[in-house]
Amino acid sequence: MGAVSKPSAFLPTDEARVELPLDELPLQHAHEIRLLLRGDSVIDWHRLAMADAEDVRRLLRVNSIDVNNPHDLERLEDLRRRSVMYLTDNLGLRVDEHIASKANVLELPLIASGRGKGQRQACVLLKVMHIMYHLDARELRTLLSIPDHALFELVEQSTMVLFDELRQSGVGVVEFAWSRKTPDSLVTKLLVKRETSAARVFDRLRFRVVVEDPADIIPTLDVMLSRFIPFNYVVPGQTVNSLVDPGPLERRVAAGGEVSTVAAAPADLPNEFSGSGYAVLNFVADLPVRVDALLGEGERGSGNVVFVLAEFQIVDRPRAVANELGENSHAQYKHRQHGRVRERLLRGPRVQPSEPSESGEGETEARRTGGQGNGDGNGSDS
Repeated sequence: MGAVSKPSAFLPTDEARVELPLDELPLQHAHEIRLLLRGDSVIDWHRLAMADAEDVRRLLRVNSIDVNNPHDLERLEDLRRRSVMYLTDNLGLRVDEHIASKANVLELPLIASGRGKGQRQACVLLKVMHIMYHLDARELRTLLSIPDHALFELVEQSTMVLFDELRQSGVGVVEFAWSRKTPDSLVTKLLVKRETSAARVFDRLRFRVVVEDPADIIPTLDVMLSRFIPFNYVVPGQTVNSLVDPGPLERRVAAGGEVSTVAAAPADLPNEFSGSGYAVLNFVADLPVRVDALLGEGERGSGNVVFVLAEFQIVDRPRAVANELGENSHAQYKHRQHGRVRERLLRGPRVQPSEPSESGEGETEARRTGGQGNGDGNGSDS
């Protein structure tokens, strides 16, 4: 009797291709990695760069849409219909009948990649469908009785299996780990951040990937984007890249044709609690997760995809070692972070020279806690 396979958060693939060097990357793949490294938004693109139907199947698969599932295809058609209505009713835009209804919905990404009639309309329509798909899945999450820990476990186990398969196929990953932010860490992060809403914490679920050599980073990102991370749901503005030189990728993209007209993002600001020599690639993605196996009988008609936010950290082995030495270590990071929290919680109001405090206690306490928070060279956040 064969082993029973565990449910997966992601759709399976028969794709045999794994790592490719930068100069062999298909143009669409190069643009996707560039978006991830820059923290850009797909809404600012004016063209896709897909070459064939296989590219379309890959895009839909990583978005948890199964082209062999009639219900998934019906969902795509419904998204198109609603998106056309939005464009015409709210923005007063005209959508040609061919794009609005006659063309096979699976052809839209290829039309949006071309140079012919309907290219711009197909691209605009896909952007609206992208937003509506995300909103639908977010709303579904509020209706389903699936606890966070069950979703996180499904994503963790599915990602672990996927990376085991990738390592066996030759991808240069030497270490893979995941973690969940503890309740105490969540409190600390929200006390440090000016935005004190838990909705702004992106790294409750975190994955760390260590590759053998710096040259393995971009090929590994390509495999991740091809297997389970949709480039269109990489969270804009949340990438921190102090590790990967984007120059070669920018030149590869420029040689193949522009997709986005948005200027390059400004240089990433380092995390104020990290050591001066700390280098890493961090990004956040909203993962569309198949929850068929977690649905109750009464929920099976409501849909089968929800989104789970996850943070990914990619680093090469030499840099991973250097990141744990001296001021770069995690222990020093937490020490500096906790110092800032103590300072922010205990700091009293500023006292004017002409208005001394009644006992001097507030000023003394503020000065004492300020000393704890600033001993590492990090300034006050005021």
